Amino acid sequence: MVFSGLQDSPFFLQTIHKITIITIIIIIMMIIICIVIVNNIKGFRNYAAGRCEFNSTDPSDIQYIFASVYNKLELYRFDSKVGKFVGYTEYGVKAAEHLNNNTAWLERFRHLKYTSCVPNINVYYKDILSKSVEPYAMMHTTSSSGSERVLVCSVYGFYPKDITVTWINNHQQITTGVINTEPTADRDWTFQLHSHLEYSPRSGDQISCVVEHISLKEPMVCWTILLYKTSPGQSGLMVSEHEQLYITSQMFNNLQVWD
Repeated sequence: MVFSGLQDSPFFLQTIHKITIITIIIIIMMIIICIVIVNNIKGFRNYAAGRCEFNSTDPSDIQYIFASVYNKLELYRFDSKVGKFVGYTEYGVKAAEHLNNNTAWLERFRHLKYTSCVPNINVYYKDILSKSVEPYAMMHTTSSSGSERVLVCSVYGFYPKDITVTWINNHQQITTGVINTEPTADRDWTFQLHSHLEYSPRSGDQISCVVEHISLKEPMVCWTILLYKTSPGQSGLMVSEHEQLYITSQMFNNLQVWD
């Protein structure tokens, strides 16, 4: 009963109110401090990292680089192609000179290319980099301004990323009106690319979308687009019956222009 009466007293309520305000202030201060700390964290102030750069499994194409960085500024590095440490700041020059004078330490770094890079790169090439996935394509056409049409050749499911998509008209490469997107990654680690060709239909033209990729033994002709006459002096564009077709490298279509 005494405690219940105390709860209803003005002194008790005033004390609770003050404690609540103080608690809120402390929480706000902690949030501000956390925000300041997070905003000032841009990475490690001091770190060192080694990496392997390569174009093939040939040791002559492999480069080992070790770099020491402080506050986003590279102090010095070891490059296997140079064979010694090189400094980039006043401190880095002194550190590089000291390391180069340590014969045992210098020889250790010179051998890292062969102990760290070469064995791992052989594994990467065998299990990952030598793998390839054959692309497939879909073709469709859309309307553009005036009498022009936009032909779209969409290529999917290829790996690795490098690919070449070109447009051919009667065995001649088309270089104007072509826009290719950059290859974008899908969730399965393959890539897709879309090539757009803005074109004014002319009777007798045969336009093909040609795909070249490391997974293909020969260039893939996705589809041959033929123009046909709809009436005297006019032409139409035919892609397929539903203006869309699923294509693989084993498929090739050759229709003819008719009057």
